[in-house]
Amino acid sequence: MNMNAICPTCNKETQLGPANSYRPFCSERCRLIDLGQWMNDTYSISDTTVNTDNIDPDFLNKH
Repeated sequence: MNMNAICPTCNKETQLGPANSYRPFCSERCRLIDLGQWMNDTYSISDTTVNTDNIDPDFLNKH
């Protein structure tokens, strides 16, 4: 079954099947552009670390 999607880099329609070795991208060029965005910190994943400085230590030790 062939599924189509939109390339996240260039918005061109592309196949998600095993025949497309660059999926979800349409080409190696789009894949490398995306990688470059991650390497240049254009894209990032937000930090969800919990700051425990203001939490009672007894509470932390009980849980």
